[in-house]
Parts: sequence; C-alpha cells; structure tokens
Amino acid sequence: MVQDANRIFCESTLAGQFATLVVGRAAHDGSVEFVSAGHLPVLHIHGDGATPKDSTGVPLGMFCNARFPVHRLTLTHGDTLFLYTDGLTEARNRAGAEYGLHRIRTLAARHAGIEPAGLLSECLKDLLNFGEGLKQTDDLTLLAVRRGD
Repeated sequence: MVQDANRIFCESTLAGQFATLVVGRAAHDGSVEFVSAGHLPVLHIHGDGATPKDSTGVPLGMFCNARFPVHRLTLTHGDTLFLYTDGLTEARNRAGAEYGLHRIRTLAARHAGIEPAGLLSECLKDLLNFGEGLKQTDDLTLLAVRRGD
C-alpha cells in the first residue's frame, strides 16, 4: 500500500516534493505492524522507558521505486506508541535551541504508564515552558495510542 502511494505521489508531484507518513495496524494480541516513510521515530513507551523505532524507508516522493519494509513490535498492557511531527522536534526557545528528540524521549519515559490524554497534556505543557512564550512557527500533531488492560 505504501509503495503504491509512493509511486502515485512521485507521478503526480514536482521533483523535490516529498511527504513523510506513518501507517500501521494493531491486533488484539498487542502485535503492531507499521511502515514509516521517512517520518520521525515512533516512540514505544513501556515500563522500562521509551524506545525509538526509526523510519523503515525514505519519504514518499523521493524515489519512485522505493521499498518500505514493515517494522513489527508487541505492546504489552499499558504500553503506548507516541507519534509526533517536526513541529515538536524543531520548536525553538528564545536562545534558538531546538526541542529535539532527546527531550521528547526523556519526557515520554518519565510519563510511562500515563493515559494518552495525560501524556499529550504533559508534552504540550513542557513545549510551552520550553518555548518561553514564543509563537509556534510550524504545525504540530501529536498522537498517543495505548494498549489497554
């Protein structure tokens, strides 16, 4: 499916245009399959911390014949997958420092086990504090999906 989307994207856009994408499927037993076309790392938040799962391929539109391998993982009860856009990682404070991947991973690990709405709230609160009142310059999307009990 992602390879078809990539081909269509390549054929219908100008050279140099691309998009990142994460698509996945979760089963009742906690198994998850996902493809990440050049997107930022998906965080698997579990009792021992937060483990990044890197992209499985290049962004859509870069190479028309690109392949997109599938990542597989298993969520135990209470584990969360956390996805975010570069509006989070590239947000800057008054000193010009980026929010960054390390800060996201640290925040996620500190809140392992929290409900998705709480995780998103904590992340937004931390981003506001980090940004020191500066206006957000990029769009921002956050998604937290938790395996229930």
